[in-house]
Amino acid sequence: MKNRTETKREREKQMVSQMIALYCKKNHHTKGALCPDCAALAEYARQRSDKCPFMETKTFCSNCTVHCYKPEMREKIRQVMRFSGPRMLFHHPAAAIRHVVETKREQNRLSGNEPQQKAE
Repeated sequence: MKNRTETKREREKQMVSQMIALYCKKNHHTKGALCPDCAALAEYARQRSDKCPFMETKTFCSNCTVHCYKPEMREKIRQVMRFSGPRMLFHHPAAAIRHVVETKREQNRLSGNEPQQKAE
């Protein structure tokens, strides 16, 4: 059974892959396989996730204080996120909702606005 960190890592890689696939399909008019540029970006994103030392404490790369993407790849992934993010609700609704909830939870935790747990 995978531990919690590996589960998060796999979920992040799956989300990024889905977003890149949607971007490629709609912008590069591919069917099935990704174009070479998008395939390279997807592989790069997977490698970055595999090597992330902060996976245990962060939710998604957008909430991380260290940006490990090369500037060129970072700009490409931003374009993908900007395009695919709003459309994910229609293509992968469960993943999109989970992503929004986890991102908000992480933002609240980082800003100190996290709801207090009730003492029993």
